[in-house]
Amino acid sequence: MDTIDERIPVTLLTGFLGAGKTTLLNHLINDPEAGRIAVIMNEFGAAGLDHDLIEASTEETILMQSGCLCCTFRGDIAKTLGKLMARKQGGELAFDRIVIETTGIAEPAPIIHTLVVDQLMPHYYRMDGVVTVADAATGSGTLKSQTEAVNQIALADLIVITKTDLVSVAELASYQAQVSTINNSAQRIHADHGKVPTGALFGLSALREDSNTEDIEAWVGKSEKVQSHDHGGHDHHHGHDQESHHGNQIRSASIEVSDPIPASVFDFWLDMLIAIKGPDLLRIKGIVHVEGMDWPFVFHGVQHIFDAPVPLKSWSGQDAISRVVVIARNMSHDDLDASLNMLRMKPKEIETTTEGMIHETVEMPF
Repeated sequence: MDTIDERIPVTLLTGFLGAGKTTLLNHLINDPEAGRIAVIMNEFGAAGLDHDLIEASTEETILMQSGCLCCTFRGDIAKTLGKLMARKQGGELAFDRIVIETTGIAEPAPIIHTLVVDQLMPHYYRMDGVVTVADAATGSGTLKSQTEAVNQIALADLIVITKTDLVSVAELASYQAQVSTINNSAQRIHADHGKVPTGALFGLSALREDSNTEDIEAWVGKSEKVQSHDHGGHDHHHGHDQESHHGNQIRSASIEVSDPIPASVFDFWLDMLIAIKGPDLLRIKGIVHVEGMDWPFVFHGVQHIFDAPVPLKSWSGQDAISRVVVIARNMSHDDLDASLNMLRMKPKEIETTTEGMIHETVEMPF
């Protein structure tokens, strides 16, 4: 029997300055139906919390009437999470999940890395999803000028679009298309003056042993694919380009492979991609069916840091299709195609390529 994952789920709430994180957060912490949540933020004052609803407070922690707990951190997020867990285990605090609110100009990747590589964090916490708040009124210009805003969109599992009432239908459609060019696999919802349905921000990641077909499709994205011309049962889908003022272009691509992938082929593809393009890999995620395995596994990585792959031992999906999504910086569509098409290689082709790399300098296809 599979063991139940009792780790505390962590949601990362991000979004550029003025996008509406504060309003969304206030609705969240005052929603009795949201459950017992510990919200971690840089400082209470910046969050604009409704202090009339505070029951008790200490220097680092405040308790809301809804049961939501808020605490501050300055610097080391791992220490803050460690203190919270110690107080929970000691019976001082009670919470079922954590929401970490980043500053408007923060890069989400370092916090994700902390949850994966810190010595203690993976034992007590698991990443439940990245929620990015996106401002429909000013977001278009922000994406063109701010690299951080682009990265926040790229890393999102869920994009909450705010201030839709301040733009026309055409402007909203244009902005949503712009968002899709960066990340076309993320789920997307509109906030009504900061309100979203209870629970909409949670349960986003499919890195769970009980994930089913619907969970995987929501996480990887079930967008319309463009059939490739190789007739090998492999579908590709590309996003368009999103360029910041730094000249870094963000592109996303996905592939579906209908037959199980040899383990050596998948390992070779991933090792080569990380070795050559690691810093520019904003995100990789997917479900992979490996030859000889009774069940598929889901995997997820940000740059060169990867969560432990999760086997779906209770998988009941009817197909054996592997689905992989790559969101990267400074990789052309040809580069992405060359990389993803390596998943079509056979073990003998891997051996030949490896031998060539050993005996002579071989230029990789990407």
